[in-house]
Parts: sequence; structure tokens; C-alpha cells
Amino acid sequence: MAKQHHVVPNPNGGWDVKKENAERASVHTTTKQEAVGKGREISKNQGSEFVIHGKNGQIQQKDSHGNDGFPPRG
Repeated sequence: MAKQHHVVPNPNGGWDVKKENAERASVHTTTKQEAVGKGREISKNQGSEFVIHGKNGQIQQKDSHGNDGFPPRG
């Protein structure tokens, strides 16, 4: 399975960019927009899937920056 980076709300306020299964955030920001921008940059650099969550924790959007084979070769 591909690596993932998530934008999630921080329980103490603001937003975090976290690598999947990481204890600590890679980046902490005050606004979601800022977290999405920085998270997308990290995700592109590392070729990971980028997952954006809403305040309620539910997934709102996914972007793949990895080699997921789509579109298929042929």
C-alpha cells in the first residue's frame, strides 16, 4: 500500500499534516488552507497519497501523488 499523508484537525486547535501512523505531526498550522498547501507539497515530494479530512474527521478529498498505475499502460 502507498504511503499516505493526512491533513487533520488538531484537538488543541489548528491543523496538522501527519504521515500515516505517525504519533507526531510533520507540520502544524493555524488554518486548514495552510495545512493543505504544505501537506500537498510534502505528498508530492514523497510520492504519497494525500488525504484531507474535515473538522469532524471524515475524509473530504484524496489526491494521489504516487505511482498508482492510473491511467493503466497499454
